[in-house]
Amino acid sequence: MNIISLLIPKDNAAYIYDNCTVRQGIEDMKNHGYTAIPVLSKDGLYVGTVSEGDFLWNMLDAEGGIEAMEDMLIADIIRPEFNPAANIYITMDELLKRAVQQSFIPVTDDRGYFIGIVTRQKIILTLMNAK
Repeated sequence: MNIISLLIPKDNAAYIYDNCTVRQGIEDMKNHGYTAIPVLSKDGLYVGTVSEGDFLWNMLDAEGGIEAMEDMLIADIIRPEFNPAANIYITMDELLKRAVQQSFIPVTDDRGYFIGIVTRQKIILTLMNAK
C-alpha cells in the first residue's frame, strides 16, 4: 500500500505557523475542533505539533498568567519531539507503529517541507475496506 493513497494533502489539512501568537493558535484549534495541529515555519517546513496540553501547561507555567501568553508565539511552546514527521517514503509497517501512538502523522518531503497528514482513522478505514 502506498502512503500517497492515505495522504490528506496540505491544501486540505489544518495547520498553523510558528510565528502565530498563542492566542491565534488556540482560536484556530477551537475553530477546527482539533486537539492537536501541525506547526509550520513561514516557508512551509514542518517544525512540530502543538496540542491542547501544550497550551494548558504553558498557561499554568507562564509568569503573569494567561495575559502573559498574549504575546507568546507558537514557536515558544511547541515541543519538536512531539509527533515527529514521517518522510513520504515511510513504510506501511512504520506508519502503523506511529498510528498507535499518534492520531495523525505529519508527512514531509525529502527537504522537510510539510505536504500533508495521514490520520489514524484513514489508515483503519483503508485496512478495513481492504479485507
